[in-house]
Amino acid sequence: MDAREIIKRPVITERSTDIMADKKYTFEVDVRANKTQVKDAVEQIFGVKVEKVNIMNYKGKFKRMGKFGGYTNKRRKAIVKLTADSQEIELFEA
Repeated sequence: MDAREIIKRPVITERSTDIMADKKYTFEVDVRANKTQVKDAVEQIFGVKVEKVNIMNYKGKFKRMGKFGGYTNKRRKAIVKLTADSQEIELFEA
């Protein structure tokens, strides 16, 4: 898998912006990617050193549309912690 296929997009929420001060960044990743692939992809794309990766899986929610029911897509989220001497990731370009 290519690095751009592993990292889908950054997750921008109030909590994720608060933990950016601790050099922790949240990304939505491919559901088949493991921690090592996520670490290598972030280091390759952003040019930083990753210390630790935490991954969370989310099941799809049940939704109804009239009499039809189905599930939304399952997701996978990764919180990436950078090393202390690493530079920060610029998600919001000034």
